[in-house]
Amino acid sequence: MTPQDFQRLVAGVTEQLVDRPLDDELARWLNNTLPAGGTTFRELADACRDGVAAGWLCNREGGGIRYGRIFKALPDTHGFSVDVVDMKDIAGPHHVHPHGEIDLIMPLTEGATFDGHPAGWCVYGPGSAHRPTVANGQALVLYLLPQGAIEFTPA
Repeated sequence: MTPQDFQRLVAGVTEQLVDRPLDDELARWLNNTLPAGGTTFRELADACRDGVAAGWLCNREGGGIRYGRIFKALPDTHGFSVDVVDMKDIAGPHHVHPHGEIDLIMPLTEGATFDGHPAGWCVYGPGSAHRPTVANGQALVLYLLPQGAIEFTPA
């Protein structure tokens, strides 16, 4: 797996997200269409684990979290930036999603959750905010941000 292969894999997902509102319906659609344990989920999870092991994903560290933006918002990723984080029983920095955020949760520890969500997808709508939290172990989380927009806040 190379960064270019990873970009093509992610683009296969993001092309299905173009012009869809980021809301609960999208989360349901993603979890039904690209479910945890399904082919696309396994391919993305394997690619993320391989990328971390090879050092081109999660190549930064701060506050006990490994992270990294692998792609800025690009035409090839249909206007979504792509970040991957590696978190273990920790809450990350508070931030706002001006245009929303789509997350793929890939537990590395069985039962690990991200903001209370198990393996699979969660979607935050435009203007939402949170302090991303992995509990019950370790997980990789892939973040898709429309236009790469994120605003870190002191809250």
